[in-house]
Parts: sequence; C-alpha cells; structure tokens
Amino acid sequence: MRKLLVAGMMLGAVQGAQAADLPILRGALPDTYGPRVVNWEGFYIGGQAGVGESDMNFTGATRDVAAHLLANTSIESGGSVSSWPVGSKASARGDGFGGFAGYNSQWDDVVLGIEASYMHGKFGGTQTESMGRVFTDGQGYTDNITYTSTATMRLTDVGTFRARAGYAFGSFLPYIFGGLALGQADIIRTATITGTQDKVGGSPSHIDVALSQTDGKYSHLVYGYSAGLGVDVNLTAGLFLRAEWEYIRFTSPIDTAVNTVRAGLGYKF
Repeated sequence: MRKLLVAGMMLGAVQGAQAADLPILRGALPDTYGPRVVNWEGFYIGGQAGVGESDMNFTGATRDVAAHLLANTSIESGGSVSSWPVGSKASARGDGFGGFAGYNSQWDDVVLGIEASYMHGKFGGTQTESMGRVFTDGQGYTDNITYTSTATMRLTDVGTFRARAGYAFGSFLPYIFGGLALGQADIIRTATITGTQDKVGGSPSHIDVALSQTDGKYSHLVYGYSAGLGVDVNLTAGLFLRAEWEYIRFTSPIDTAVNTVRAGLGYKF
C-alpha cells in the first residue's frame, strides 16, 4: 500500500511540472504575437517650426500713459479723458522656429515627462484708434478733444517649461501638456491728445491742444502659462516626428494670447 501511495505522488508531481510548462497555463503568449512596443523613456532633443496667431486686447492699453500726460489739467478733471475706452481687440499672423528638449519616464504604455520648448519669430501686432468728445471743464472752457491711442505688442522669443502626459499606441505617442511661459517683447504705447479749448470772454478765449507721450519697454520680460496637445510618431530607432498645438497666455500691459501650430523632428537617446 505504501509503494502505491509513493508512486501516485510521483506521478502527480510529473504531471504538474508538465502542465506548468504549457504557455496556455502560464497565461502568456510569446512576445512575437504582440504589437511592437516603442521605448520612449530617456532624454531627447529636436527642432521645430510653426505658424501662429496673436490675439491682443488693446482696450485701455495707453490709459496710464494718458493719465500721466494729462495729470493736473482741466481736460482730465473735466472729461476723464484717460479713462475713455480707446482701443479694441485685434489679431495678427506670425511664424517662427526653434527647438525643444526633455526627458520621458515610461510605465508600460503611460509616458510622463518634462520639457523645455523655445520659439524665435514674429508674433504680435500694432493698433491705432481714436475717440473724440466735447465737454465743458471746471474752468468753463468748452473742450473739443480727440484721444488717439497707438499700441504695439511685438514678441520675438517665447519659451515654455511644461509637464507632459502621454499614452503610447505602438509607434504613436499622443500627449497633453501644461506649464509656465516666458517671453521677450517690445511693448510700445503712445497717447496723443489733440483738440481745442474755447471760452467766450475767457483769457485766453482759444487754446490749441497738442500733447503726446510714449512709453516704450524693449526686450521686456513677460510671463504667463501654456497648455496644448500633440503627437510624437516614432520613425526608426530614436528618430521621431512631432505635430503640436500650443496656447500661450501672457500677462502684460497688453493682454496677449498666442496660438501656434508646429511641426518638429526629434531624436531620443
């Protein structure tokens, strides 16, 4: 009886070992049956070029310049000229080129990373608008005044520092991103006040008004935030192609947003 029991235990052990070697019981198939997995982890660099549209709000862009120009005058105290809503929204097309560099970490199909992106180009625009009114000031003069506002927002260099999150589908890596934005801009604002002041029996009875002041900030640092989405496509080895859309919002005396569409070529080490 003991011999039969030992023989049965040995037979069961042999059958269990054979079953453990069957792929279907391991719950895995050979790697050759699965999709090709691209390794996105590591450092990468690349170059890019793109076109974009700058949306600027010039309303009130020269308000503080006009207020300084008209300080302690009857024109300002009587008509609050500097607060007139001169200016409006405007858009302009631009283009640029630059580069990017970053690092990816990968967990199965999930890819997380950080990246710095740079564009040099011509973004922004210029607007000139005027508004005229007639009013009586505190000294009894009838003022016929025109307020002309000319403002320029010219962005030449834009850099963003962002975090990325993507999901790999074979050779494709679609991703979203968000982060901080820095820019170098020329911001030029000119307020011009022209017109006349007339008073019957006044001394003088007629005054011509022609005042102008310009405030210029050149190579001025502006900052804001960035968000967007894109896709990287692995071509061969570490070489990949990129298509991307980015939205950048800057805080400055002239509220400005830049939308760019870009194409790039990169290499992952």
